Amino acid sequence: MRNPESPRLLGVYRRAVPDRVRRAVVAQVDADVRRRVKLRLASGAAAAERLRRGRLARRYAALTAEPDRTVISVGREPRVALVAEGITPLRARRANLEAVLGTLSAAGVPHFCVPGKSDTSSAVAVREQDRAAVLAALAEACAREPGYASAVGGNGAADRDSQPGFAAGTWHRLRTASVLRLVWYRTDPTHQLKLGEPYGCDVEFWHEEDGELTAPRPGRMAISLPRQGRVVDAPESCFTDFTDFTDFTDLTDRAGPVSPTGPTDFAAVLPRPRTSSVGTRLVPARAETAVVRTDQVTFPIDVVYTWVDGSDPEWLRRRAEYAGEAYHAEAANPARYLSRDELRYSLRSLHLYAPWVRNVFLVTDDQTPAWLDTTVPGLRVVSHKEIFRSPEVLPTFNSHAIESQLHHIDGLAEHFLYLNDDVMLSREVTPRDFFLASGLTKFFPSPALVPLGEPSVDDPPVAAAGKNNRRLIEERYGSVLVQKMKHMPHPLRRSVLEEIETEFAVEYRRTERNRFRSVDDISIASSLYHYYAFHTGRAIPSTDLPYAYLDLTHPWTETRLGRLLAQRDRAVFCVNDTVSTECDAEGQKDLITPFLEAYFPVPSPYEKR
Repeated sequence: MRNPESPRLLGVYRRAVPDRVRRAVVAQVDADVRRRVKLRLASGAAAAERLRRGRLARRYAALTAEPDRTVISVGREPRVALVAEGITPLRARRANLEAVLGTLSAAGVPHFCVPGKSDTSSAVAVREQDRAAVLAALAEACAREPGYASAVGGNGAADRDSQPGFAAGTWHRLRTASVLRLVWYRTDPTHQLKLGEPYGCDVEFWHEEDGELTAPRPGRMAISLPRQGRVVDAPESCFTDFTDFTDFTDLTDRAGPVSPTGPTDFAAVLPRPRTSSVGTRLVPARAETAVVRTDQVTFPIDVVYTWVDGSDPEWLRRRAEYAGEAYHAEAANPARYLSRDELRYSLRSLHLYAPWVRNVFLVTDDQTPAWLDTTVPGLRVVSHKEIFRSPEVLPTFNSHAIESQLHHIDGLAEHFLYLNDDVMLSREVTPRDFFLASGLTKFFPSPALVPLGEPSVDDPPVAAAGKNNRRLIEERYGSVLVQKMKHMPHPLRRSVLEEIETEFAVEYRRTERNRFRSVDDISIASSLYHYYAFHTGRAIPSTDLPYAYLDLTHPWTETRLGRLLAQRDRAVFCVNDTVSTECDAEGQKDLITPFLEAYFPVPSPYEKR
């Protein structure tokens, strides 16, 4: 995908053209002309980047000679990076942490992990009096495997201009820094995914003051600790919410104290890495911080997808038998069933950015994507026949009806996320983005409004369902439902869905029996649940997750896709279309597939090898 909004190209354009001129250009010059100008600038920028990367590769030829190393561009700067199949943000963070812990252990430097304020980076405490030994050991580690170092400011942000740790001058410049960030840049074989500074490991120099150890910056739990204390092995989930599910199950399975003679002056020096009996990574920590905080989500969270293969001849035949029942053009529109392989990339996004998910359930009409490996632990394909308790209502082509049955999935966790296959996570998220530790769910109101008035056969299905939801909430609670919901992951609880099935039994059964979206549907999982849970004290609204909605029929979609790929500044995006014809599918696939492949280049464990 030739991206006119790439970070490199945008940087060139913005440096070459002042703000006021750019604003005038946008107001008066056609978007296609602007795109061609940017692409022309790109050729010169690309040549300059290749030159910079080539100079770095020649200067540090010994560091880049190995086949698992390459030079990538991060912003305008070339960086030596380690190439790894299947690299993920979680693996990058862990690898940087383990590199630092292993280095300190090998050098005999006492240390322990501390709960920092970031979920994607780690933090390790060392003594100020060990500064010379720490710097020497880290310099040696960065020379052995090309790493980078930078000073970290008081707000927790690392200096963007990280310096090569394999250059002696770097350590002279950083010799007095109170907090250092160490990072080994990592990329996948396509060089599309670049994992750097946000996943680094901070080294904090603690000093003694009045019988206490004092940190150089506030942490998530404390700024000081007693000078003497017990050191324990603790699961990573004591320090970050961005970890895999096994870490949460191990929160109460501590390995116990590892200081053989009781309290120590600072910390024990142990070989790394260490694991618990269930395979959880353990890190050294002071006992005071190896605890479960009240804000931590520790319950299991599953994910449920609904999916249909709209090109399946057998499915098309079944749909044709009932097509006359559709009340509105959108209700049976082929665009609702077009597959652009979104599910593959949504699962990749889940693998990259939500490693804490326990199980994934894929609800289908006895269909399975050809590329899906159904033998992978933690994945189960669920037939409509397993969850609909009234078999006579099948087959169904009504997403409202299918969504009404999700809580019937056998083995589903009490807390789960419901995703359509066109919803993608586009950066790291944690359980706390969707749930409170108390079990409350969050929901994400949209600026889009539910139309006023009564449901009508002229209403699009989403509007009719919203109006029906509004009537139920108003009759029960006396308040008027106004907003639709964003196309986000929907945090849900099985027990609340069971209540809705009972409390609104008439409307529930009617929706369940409508084979196509109907004027009297209610939309439970994507709307009614959130308002019902809110009014019963079990859900709260949230605006915390940056979000983008991309309509494939919009003329500026290509530009928006390019900008999203360049900036990667959304937490969730949805690629949607409800009005295209089957003839539009190929053109849209040519647009969206290169974008998704560039954004999510790392295959998930759910794909056949």
